[in-house]
Amino acid sequence: MKIRAIIVEDEQISRDILRNYIAKYCPNVELLGEASNIEEAQKLIEKYELDLVFLDVEMPFGNAFDLLEKVENKTFEVVFVTAYDHYAIEALNNQATYYLLKPISIDKLIKAVSLVTEIKEKENELENTILTPKTTAVNGKITIPQQDGFEVVNIYDIVFCKADDNYTEVHFKDSKKLVSKTLKYFEDILKDNSFARIHKSFLVNVNEITKYKKGKGGSVILSNGKEIMVSSSKKANLLSFFK
Repeated sequence: MKIRAIIVEDEQISRDILRNYIAKYCPNVELLGEASNIEEAQKLIEKYELDLVFLDVEMPFGNAFDLLEKVENKTFEVVFVTAYDHYAIEALNNQATYYLLKPISIDKLIKAVSLVTEIKEKENELENTILTPKTTAVNGKITIPQQDGFEVVNIYDIVFCKADDNYTEVHFKDSKKLVSKTLKYFEDILKDNSFARIHKSFLVNVNEITKYKKGKGGSVILSNGKEIMVSSSKKANLLSFFK
């Protein structure tokens, strides 16, 4: 996997060496920027969604630990890069992933990046499992993925779902959310919870149907007043809920 990273180092020559080593020996690392002081580093951290920060300890007007204190929600791993080994304990206390001493050992750099990659792969695997909309251990709940995590919703608060290309509009009584999952995805997840596919573009909560109108396929009126046409091929499936 790609590791999005920045270098925070006040010495130009040290940045050049590290950048060249990364380019040659760590091809999965994508460098998004470089900073020579805490202020520049903080701006880069706020700008990008990072996986890794190569962080020198001693810098003008502060040090690495001052920078980390300014970061409210640290989602990236930190590899400290310094000429001084007496910072090791403090680095560990700040949950450093690895500690590189200058001059940088290529083998240790590769090991540090491999460790970060392994950590991020495990995190992604866990997040993908959790963010998959599915019934959870809490009965009647599913997770809705969001940019910064996921939201847990009660499936019985969903009135209907509408296809929007590869996205789905999930409609609640007073709101809606656009989710980066297909309607078929939600159909598979909700099929055992009184949800019926009544049209190629619509999946409805059968409990929210207040009226059915006859027709070739007919239509349904939902609790929020929304009327949705029923495909003739889906009519039998819908009506089976009311036998």
